[in-house]
Amino acid sequence: MGFFVMIRSVFLGVMLLFVSGLWVLPTEAAGRESFSRISSSFSLPSSVNVGALFTYDSFIGRAAKLAFMVAIDDVNADQSILRSTKLNIVFHDSNCSGFVGTIGALQLMENKVVAAIGPQSSGLGHIISHVASELHVPLLSFAATDPTLSSLEYPYFLRTTQNDYFQMNAVADFISFCQWREVVAIFVDDEYGRNGISVLGDALAKKRSKISYKAALRPGADNSSISDLLVSVNLMESRIFVVHVNPDSGLNIFSVAKSIGMMGSGYVWITTDWLLTALDSLEPLDPKTMDLLQGVVAFRHYTPESEKKRQFKAGWKNLRSKESSRSDDGFNSYALYAYDSVWLVARALDVFFSQGNTVTFSNDPNLKKTNDSNIKLSALNVFNEGERFLQVILQMNYTGLTGKVEFDSEKNRVNPAYDILNIKSKGPSRVGYWSNHTAFSVVPPETLYSKPSNTSSDNQRLNEIIWPGQVTQRPRGWVFPENGKPLKIGVPNRVSYKNYVSKDKNPLGVKGFCIDIFEAAVHLLPYPVPRTYILYGDGKRNPSYDNFINEVAANTFDVAVGDVTIVTNRTKLVDFTQPFMESGLVVVAAVKGDKSSPWSFLKPFTIEMWAVTGALFLFVGAIIWILEHRSNEEFRGPPRRQIVTIFWFSFSTMFFSHRENTVSTLGRFVLLIWLFVVLIINSSYTASLTSILTVQQLTSGIEGMDSLIASNEPIGIQDGSFAWKYMVNELNIAPSRIISLKDEAEYLSALERGPKEGGVAAIVDELPYIKALLSNSNCKFRTVGQEFTRTGWGFAFQRDSPLAVDISTAILQLSEEGKLEKIRKKWLTYDHECTMQIADTENYQISVQSFWGLFLICGIIWFIALTIFCWKVFWQYQQLRPEESDEVRASEEAGSSRGRSLRAASFKELIKVVDKREAEIKEMLKEKSSKKLKASQSSAENS
Repeated sequence: MGFFVMIRSVFLGVMLLFVSGLWVLPTEAAGRESFSRISSSFSLPSSVNVGALFTYDSFIGRAAKLAFMVAIDDVNADQSILRSTKLNIVFHDSNCSGFVGTIGALQLMENKVVAAIGPQSSGLGHIISHVASELHVPLLSFAATDPTLSSLEYPYFLRTTQNDYFQMNAVADFISFCQWREVVAIFVDDEYGRNGISVLGDALAKKRSKISYKAALRPGADNSSISDLLVSVNLMESRIFVVHVNPDSGLNIFSVAKSIGMMGSGYVWITTDWLLTALDSLEPLDPKTMDLLQGVVAFRHYTPESEKKRQFKAGWKNLRSKESSRSDDGFNSYALYAYDSVWLVARALDVFFSQGNTVTFSNDPNLKKTNDSNIKLSALNVFNEGERFLQVILQMNYTGLTGKVEFDSEKNRVNPAYDILNIKSKGPSRVGYWSNHTAFSVVPPETLYSKPSNTSSDNQRLNEIIWPGQVTQRPRGWVFPENGKPLKIGVPNRVSYKNYVSKDKNPLGVKGFCIDIFEAAVHLLPYPVPRTYILYGDGKRNPSYDNFINEVAANTFDVAVGDVTIVTNRTKLVDFTQPFMESGLVVVAAVKGDKSSPWSFLKPFTIEMWAVTGALFLFVGAIIWILEHRSNEEFRGPPRRQIVTIFWFSFSTMFFSHRENTVSTLGRFVLLIWLFVVLIINSSYTASLTSILTVQQLTSGIEGMDSLIASNEPIGIQDGSFAWKYMVNELNIAPSRIISLKDEAEYLSALERGPKEGGVAAIVDELPYIKALLSNSNCKFRTVGQEFTRTGWGFAFQRDSPLAVDISTAILQLSEEGKLEKIRKKWLTYDHECTMQIADTENYQISVQSFWGLFLICGIIWFIALTIFCWKVFWQYQQLRPEESDEVRASEEAGSSRGRSLRAASFKELIKVVDKREAEIKEMLKEKSSKKLKASQSSAENS
């Protein structure tokens, strides 16, 4: 970078020396005053010079010159600004030449200007910015939009128009909004064109899109060169063209495109602001030109509507008729930026002077070194207060014709926005707006600035667009060129499982399940796809599928068609379609008959279920005893007999063979519910035991992937499978344990021999292959454990290929119409349909979880029955309890020991009541009731 700057400085110095010896200072100026080099006391100058450098004979220049003149008149007529100081503007024509423009810039600087407005050209802006930095003169460009001009290399360059960085992001957003992936960029090969397209490429990359081809045009290229370039880009697949050229010659591109048939249906043309600059400058619009541009989408700098802007445009025609009679010097957006640039300098000067600053110039010490030559560079002076004045300009904040005039930290205008216009037969029609605040909308951006920023895709809105060829449906954006190469389709040359894909003698050269699906999907596309199938592999062993995918990423193939598994490392290289076949890795192992165990009868229930069931049997026996003890003689007797009765009754209910009758209502109700529960438990046990004894017949030493990893025995995989990398990198299995097998014969042989005889303990492969293997082996083997990866098969395309999306849509359509299933039955129907997995005993075991709801209901009913029983007993006890005399109460109050003995006696009385027969209790209640009656009668007689 330092070397480049040194070379550039030497070049500039040589040019300055050459120019200084030749130039004459023809200057067209509105006024000219000189300043003293050193001002001893502060006083406002009577006039201040401002330079203006642009190309007179151009769309932008003709509009800018009129705008400059109006602005100067308005500033000097406004007594509220600059007061007694007159603002003069010095014009110079750069004449579309970098050399002439540089001379003009030096001539402007000789007039001791405090600011230079211009240049119009981005290329000239790079050169003049060095002069402005050397002389400390702020350089305000109203038309140079090259994004690189905002770099730190040009501290005195300030853009009063919008940076093309934002316009290129708007174009990228539009391409993403339309869901296009590739575009062709047509641009003028200068700083303006190259740097703008470079920013566009970066913006597209963030949207997962790209510029597929950059078509550069020489500045001022003739129609022949344009025609050659358009013919070459027409051979590309992409039909999205972004045109970024100069407004004065850009219309020739569409004239040539029309003549070679590139403005019809299927094409998309997007232009930057140059096209609307040209069309706005042409009055009236030529119908032939509008017909030429029909369907083009163009961007234009957005300037909000205001009363000042309307007044300015209303007076434009009168001013134009006085100054020029040309038909191509009409109003365009750059006139507004030129007008605001003059006012920006004037307002900044007003603030600058109000802060007590003066305007002084001094000689540049670096230029004094040339005084001994004939070249008088000392005529160029340094603006001493230039840096301070630049800071004042950067801090300005007011509203002009172009909207809010304010600069951010990177010296760009705030609130960048663009109109999106669609060129129709009657002229440009606005379809929406773009701003960096909310992206696309159909309402003016200034109405949205007060709301939170929202650039989500759901918030994007544009009105209907008429595309080239008078079509309203959004073009697909790409085609297979008629003279382009056919699609190169790579197909794995398999030696096993050839029903999926294999070599054939038919016209396609290949056949199989995957080929039929791809062909069916291609036939659903709304356009022809020329294609040729190319076998990949030597035909002796299955090829490496990772290498196969790498060939697609390296552009050897356009697409990979076959049994290609979608895995993470491959998705980083290519784009996969929607999966057309589910897959996943499974473990296959040799199995043997399982010998019946003498304890098989315990397997239907889990340990927890056996424990809970046994506890419930005992618990229900105890509850029935409690409820029946007082009224049923069969539940009475010595304690030993009662304990035996509880156990016998509990377990005899399992077989509905209990001999004890229940006589109480609560007991019968509890027993009824329990017998229902026993019925369900017995039925479940019988069903589970039957399944275990009849289905469970096979077993294997390998129970799944975990036991296979821990076994340290050899594992077989298929040649070319992704399983090798997965097991080594993800499962940390030693590579020495993994054996690649060629075909089904090697699979079967390795499994039958086993690890002790040089075979393998198990095979890890994808589910579709395993189904075929089990069928072809007459179901000798089984899968063990669960499927431990879930993937799918898809077709692999090169990154960002638009064909991948269309094929995915076609695959979904095939699935919805049932055609995928028909193709599967055609190729993947086997003679023996095997049970894939060994039945697991645990699958037939019954746990507590299956019955907790039933047990909960039983528990609630038992609790209610016990509660009712206890309440009844307590009530009887209260009724039988003798009335306490005053003596007893006194004794209870007398001592706590006496109270405790009485409470113990009461508890014993309660137990006696519980243990008594129900008939005795009822008899006692009758006797007590009769005694109370007699006592009441005798007391009545005595009274």
